[in-house]
Amino acid sequence: MSHEAVEKNIGLLGVLAFLVITVAGLVQIVPLFFLKSTTTPVEGHKPYTALQLEGRDVYIREGCYTCHSQMIRPFRAETERYGHYSVAGEFVYDHPFQWGSKRTGPDLARVGGRYSDDWHRAHLINPRHVVPESNMPGFPWLDRNVIDHELTATKMERLRAVGVPYTDAEIAAAAGEVQGKTEMQALIAYLQGMGTAIQSRR
Repeated sequence: MSHEAVEKNIGLLGVLAFLVITVAGLVQIVPLFFLKSTTTPVEGHKPYTALQLEGRDVYIREGCYTCHSQMIRPFRAETERYGHYSVAGEFVYDHPFQWGSKRTGPDLARVGGRYSDDWHRAHLINPRHVVPESNMPGFPWLDRNVIDHELTATKMERLRAVGVPYTDAEIAAAAGEVQGKTEMQALIAYLQGMGTAIQSRR
């Protein structure tokens, strides 16, 4: 088959391009399913608690991921600033993971434990109270919104169906764990858990 024949036949060109992209994609993606480092959680890493899970949903709903990545690359400039580089085993329970590449604000992969709950609350209500030069918007309504605790157990059941090892006891206790809690408390719980499995090993 000549190169000219392929160029002049749009259908054939499309089919061949599709085959090349498919094979190349499979060559890159399929091996990852058999690498232990990408499918096994790092030591000490546990699924989100019910409150953290609700906080993660708030994080996604409010679009925090559009300005904050959760992936530290293995370069000195990044590890000096943020801490240990990110590894796949930290994200095995994330559906979907929040790596991202946009950094209008700092990377949050290792933010867990760096600041107090009170600091996070003040920062989320009005970021300029604690970081005067911040251009992040405030989220004061999170301190008033109460979590719908009736949905939490269902979320955990759905995640268990895709491999997150929640126990029956954890699912049964989920509603009670989040009942009466605000979205602010949930988001702070999520932030305080970020990257702590790796940090605890250093």
